Amino acid sequence: MNKNNEMVRGIRVSLLSLRLGVFIVMFMWAIDKLLNPSHAAAVFSKFYLIDGLGTSLAYAVGGAQVLIFLAFLLGIKKKWTYGFVLVTHGISTFSTYEMLLDPWGPRNLLFYAAIPMLAAAFALYKLRDHDTLCTFKGLN
Repeated sequence: MNKNNEMVRGIRVSLLSLRLGVFIVMFMWAIDKLLNPSHAAAVFSKFYLIDGLGTSLAYAVGGAQVLIFLAFLLGIKKKWTYGFVLVTHGISTFSTYEMLLDPWGPRNLLFYAAIPMLAAAFALYKLRDHDTLCTFKGLN
């Protein structure tokens, strides 16, 4: 195998690992809305300033997210699914700016984990055409 093929394979494996890692976090957030809609309502109220998120709406949002995140995992409609992941994670990261401004407050340091994940989502979006390992190529 020549160096160029090794580099391409390394990039594909790296992008797959980023996609899997980002998927796990985003999928768990979506599942949380389905399993614990009251927690979703509290998060929407505190960080997104959206009060009164009912159980039905939490289920609808969580269900839609599950489908989009599964499409993201499978590399389907990359421009839209990778873009959705980037935008939604960007919103969730920037909505926690108060926690980021006070990193040593109670449990706030954990919010910093969102920053490298946002960078990973950005890299995946920009390199989506090179992210071909374990994807459905015909569904883009």
